[in-house]
Amino acid sequence: MDWTCPMHAEVVRPASGSCPSCGMALEPREIGAEPEDGGELLDMTRRLWIAALFSAPALVIAMTRPIPWLELALATPVVLWCAAPLFQRGLQSLAQHSLNMFTLVGLGIGVAYAYSIAALFTHGALYFESSAVITTLVLLGQVLELRARRRTGAAIRALLELTPPTARRLLPNGSDEDVALNDVAVGDRLRVRPGERVPVDGVVASGESYVDESMLTGESSPVAKRAGDIVVGGTVNGNGALIMLAQRVGDDTTLARIVTMVGEAARTRAPVQRLADAIAAIFVPAVIAISVATFFAWLAFGPHHALSLAVVNAVSVLIVACPCALGLATPMAITAASGRGANLGVLFKNAEAIETLGRASVLAIDKTGTLTEGRPRVSAMVAHPDVNVTDSFLTLAAAVESVSEHPIASAIVEYARERGVAIPEALRVVAVAGKGISGDVSEHDVAIGNDALMRDRHVDAAALDAEARTLRERGASVAFVAVDGRLAGIFAVSDPLKPGARDAIDELRREGLHVVMLTGDHATAARAVADAAGIGDVRADVLPERKAQIVGELRNGQRIVAVAGDGINDAPALATADVGIAM
Repeated sequence: MDWTCPMHAEVVRPASGSCPSCGMALEPREIGAEPEDGGELLDMTRRLWIAALFSAPALVIAMTRPIPWLELALATPVVLWCAAPLFQRGLQSLAQHSLNMFTLVGLGIGVAYAYSIAALFTHGALYFESSAVITTLVLLGQVLELRARRRTGAAIRALLELTPPTARRLLPNGSDEDVALNDVAVGDRLRVRPGERVPVDGVVASGESYVDESMLTGESSPVAKRAGDIVVGGTVNGNGALIMLAQRVGDDTTLARIVTMVGEAARTRAPVQRLADAIAAIFVPAVIAISVATFFAWLAFGPHHALSLAVVNAVSVLIVACPCALGLATPMAITAASGRGANLGVLFKNAEAIETLGRASVLAIDKTGTLTEGRPRVSAMVAHPDVNVTDSFLTLAAAVESVSEHPIASAIVEYARERGVAIPEALRVVAVAGKGISGDVSEHDVAIGNDALMRDRHVDAAALDAEARTLRERGASVAFVAVDGRLAGIFAVSDPLKPGARDAIDELRREGLHVVMLTGDHATAARAVADAAGIGDVRADVLPERKAQIVGELRNGQRIVAVAGDGINDAPALATADVGIAM
């Protein structure tokens, strides 16, 4: 296993240790499912407690009734044993010609302690308690850092532990056997019994069930799965039995790729971090130079016998100016944000995205599947008077929509299945971005989509305009269906607002963000959803290309714009934004 520095990704070592550039503890490049031993955290915690145990009385004695030799006895174990790792990293920085915070800490503690020993025999001022307390505070910072990093790793390991250790593989003779997950190969047929976790990513070969995918999508409602549907490793099978075909195993599974992505994001360098590194490169030598200058300035211009004042002020410069926050706060913030995000199902591509998102002032958000649940249901079906609903209209529409993955398409197909309609095969299916879909079914030309698609195909939709307007005012999306160039009917598809969406929008506004809804849906239906969500700025009836143009216009106002959408239909807008959030 390789180990790397969270601040300097170019530093890679075959074993644990400290970074030669900054002194930070190295961490594994890959986070495994097994718990880490926590050896360094235990060691630093032990040193912290012992340092605190000896430093507290040393400080009290020095501030009340000084007892020099007792102060020496209390400070010595703190400086010589508890601070040993700090001195080791400071010496390593000198050997590597890469000065860092441990250079300053080591110099400050060492000088204060050494001067105090000399002062015992010259009756000068003593700073034993300072060297001990400084050691204790620096160790406290190290323990907090290690705990934060361990919590981040634990959140990611919790995801990995969602996959079961074994899988039940079907043999050619019809029997099955339990095998270790690492022994599962692409193409293996696996049995997933009721209540079990799906072992790897794959496709359902046979069987029907409902699968809980909340660990991946955050949605609590189980998703129906049947032959041909995709299943993801780590999700929980419901009451039905499934036979699946393994397609992605090992490091190629969705969960494994999530862990890899989070690890890479935590190790990327945000612009502010690169600035901090550049400053730190000259900051430490400058602090040492100022400390030396302070020492000689007090000697030259201070009061009589100013040696003790010169030492304490020089040491103060070293300690107070230690760039702990400059060097550690940024990488730790990025690591904590990446780990916490992974635990909530939020993945960051890199550290720059985290920084940019924090400065966003405008959020343009899609409607379907983003503000709404993304599981629309057909709430009404209105056929043209000349069309037989069961035999023609619904059958043809479901056939074309069965090829599409759009939420509205899924709703129409599910509606047809619930009514027991047989769904024939559709040929030459073509999706028109932002408008709808068309195809050939049983020698009929079928088109399903919005008003724009009907206009493109010269279909007169006036006969059902009144019904469509009424349905939209209720917040439903309306899909027109044309068969052989003539209007056949309309579907009203309702997609309820996600629970908590209104609260989320209110919170975003309190954070100072201007929220804009961008949707290809009709303005009336979009306004109904926007009103329910509390969004005042609505841009409806916009195609994907127009969404990108609107985002560009918003950015022209010198504002940082984030876009949240489904990642497919909203791809142009996501790419145009300063930060794209794919749901």
